[in-house]
Amino acid sequence: MLIIAGLGNPGAKYAGNRHNIGFMALDAIHRKNPFSPWSKKFKAEISEGELAGDKVLLVKPQTFMNLSGESVGEAMRFYKLAPKDIVAIYDELDLLPGKARIKVGGGHGGHNGIKSLDAHCGKDYRRLRLGIGHPGAKELVTNHVLGDFAKADHTWLDPLLDELAVHADMLVRGEDSQLMNKLALATGSKPEEDKPAKKPAGQSHIRAARNHAQPKALPTSGPMADMLKKLFGNKGD
Repeated sequence: MLIIAGLGNPGAKYAGNRHNIGFMALDAIHRKNPFSPWSKKFKAEISEGELAGDKVLLVKPQTFMNLSGESVGEAMRFYKLAPKDIVAIYDELDLLPGKARIKVGGGHGGHNGIKSLDAHCGKDYRRLRLGIGHPGAKELVTNHVLGDFAKADHTWLDPLLDELAVHADMLVRGEDSQLMNKLALATGSKPEEDKPAKKPAGQSHIRAARNHAQPKALPTSGPMADMLKKLFGNKGD
């Protein structure tokens, strides 16, 4: 069984916020796949369904973002699951809008919802981060994340969420890199753009250092120059 937890804040006031992209992702998965109607349990809105032949529980914590772990942790313990059986979907300031990344474990990056999940569930769960971009200054962050997506944002937001929903079965099968490629293509970016630059191949660090060393100029006068002339002769000889 897999728990897919989307993070956000409950209530109409926050529904369109950038901070609620995790809720939006779960709503899209719920629309595009055969899941039960939303119900209330584990201090959350939950829905049960099946993806790729496995049982999946969608969880939208209703505890407000900072206490998200209370809800997800309760569901995890009820079903006797481990952190590896959880995928958390949430907003990421340090990714450009529309970019997506997934990994197991890692730091919370200042995200209070993830701090709470770490505390209640352990750290070794999969984290699907959806980029919302950074406003450029620390003092603008709160208004940015608690602000609604602009109309222009929907040119990348809607395709991103739709593609994630259509291919949510990849999360169950662990096809993370393939899913990231699909999300990148859906938003018009190239997956290879974000790969780390390749290191030059075929040279050891010693040889590379030798190749980059600047040759010293040979003396043209003095005892050393005379000795070299005797050994090798003058140019043109």
